[in-house]
Amino acid sequence: MVKRIKVLIVDDSAVVRKILSTGLSKDREIEVVGTAADPFIARDKIISLKPDVITLDVEMPRMDGISFLQRLMAYYPLPVIMVSSLTQAGCETTLKALEVGALDFVAKPSLDVSHTLNEIVTELSEKIKESAHVKVKKREQDKNTDNKNTNISRAQTSHALISSTHKIVAIGASTGGTEALKAVLMQMPPNAPGILIVQHMPQLFTKSFADRLNSLCSIEVREAKDGDSIIPGLALIAPGNYHMELRRNGARYYVTTQQEVPVCRHRPSVEVLFGSVAKYAGANAVGVIMTGMGDDGANGLLKMKEAGAKTLAQDEESCVVFGMPKEAIKLGATDTVVPLNKITSTILSSLN
Repeated sequence: MVKRIKVLIVDDSAVVRKILSTGLSKDREIEVVGTAADPFIARDKIISLKPDVITLDVEMPRMDGISFLQRLMAYYPLPVIMVSSLTQAGCETTLKALEVGALDFVAKPSLDVSHTLNEIVTELSEKIKESAHVKVKKREQDKNTDNKNTNISRAQTSHALISSTHKIVAIGASTGGTEALKAVLMQMPPNAPGILIVQHMPQLFTKSFADRLNSLCSIEVREAKDGDSIIPGLALIAPGNYHMELRRNGARYYVTTQQEVPVCRHRPSVEVLFGSVAKYAGANAVGVIMTGMGDDGANGLLKMKEAGAKTLAQDEESCVVFGMPKEAIKLGATDTVVPLNKITSTILSSLN
């Protein structure tokens, strides 16, 4: 008998708790050991039931989800997957939750609870099974994370770059990617080459994520729009539910966005971005594959390498989930494998 993953569901809605409990229990690898209507009940059940993974609603009574998550990560760290509403407030709270220690999230697209929650059960099951293998470390509350002037590592980055639209950096990430991307982009100097990013996220979340990064970085970060030019000092994040591709018209690079079928089960897909960068930028590009589950982007990174681009992967130790980098490495798609804190300097050195 394979040991099943013990899950505790924390949500103030009895309907949501019932739907998630029933849906997740259908998976033979998962055992729902309990549910809780608020963080105080959850605290007691965590101690008595010892779950492997927790699902946590972002909006909780009696204690907000962020405060609960911070205390949990400080005293009893566990893999946590957020269940978020698709609202502006829900997006911002979810991004904060990822910042303070949540591994991943699933989104409820609307208030039609019985319909939409049934749709996310499969996604949640997959993320639970992947998260159960992650060793979560104790964390202290981050200080001054919102202050641009406090990140000295970014301010001290020194690389003599030639500002040119002929240099492209393409980055793909999934689970754990929001914090990993923040670490990479905050170290980029203002004249960094144009950067294209696919981070697996639904609509609305990518806009909030881009705005969040823009408030922290020396470069400009924004959600991509169809036809946006790629220029030095700008990072474009693929919008949720849209593929993003590189195009070229003479000396001008720009992006297109479209809603063709998902690739590697994702839209946006890293595979789509990397394939287009291989085709239109070739040796003038650097490809980076970072933390995330699955194999999205592995073949695309190989195409980039074969087209002459420099390619690198985040190493296993610094990944939250070593899925996407592992698949790319297995294919021979990477020139080098580096820890998270070396990715920015390796990118810039590769382009010099």
